Amino acid sequence: MKSLTFMASIGALGLAAVLGVAMAQTNPNQAEYEDYAVQRLTGYLKSDVCNKTTKFLQSLINYNCDKLIDSANPQIRQLLSATTERQDFFLFSIYRTELKISDLIPSYKFETVGAFNNFYTYTAQEQ
Repeated sequence: MKSLTFMASIGALGLAAVLGVAMAQTNPNQAEYEDYAVQRLTGYLKSDVCNKTTKFLQSLINYNCDKLIDSANPQIRQLLSATTERQDFFLFSIYRTELKISDLIPSYKFETVGAFNNFYTYTAQEQ
């Protein structure tokens, strides 16, 4: 019975080590987070903000909302980069982004965990 417990312990330890190495190798970096955040933010702006502007307003000021957002992509990335703090825990990372553009526009706070080359935003609050 002791040998079975010992073997199970060794197996669990080996599995934990393999999982730890896999997590460490697939912990996404800041640039990958910025790609993810820009994609999510521009997607939100295009689907929610652009769709809420009326066709009359678009024709009045003669602009295409989607194209405007696409052209602002580098500035959006710079803004996200400047307002994001990364905590690297070796196996995974936590990203905290606080978007505040001006006093006229509400600010937002996002918290995202990155692991296994993926991201999960678990907090998104308007402040």
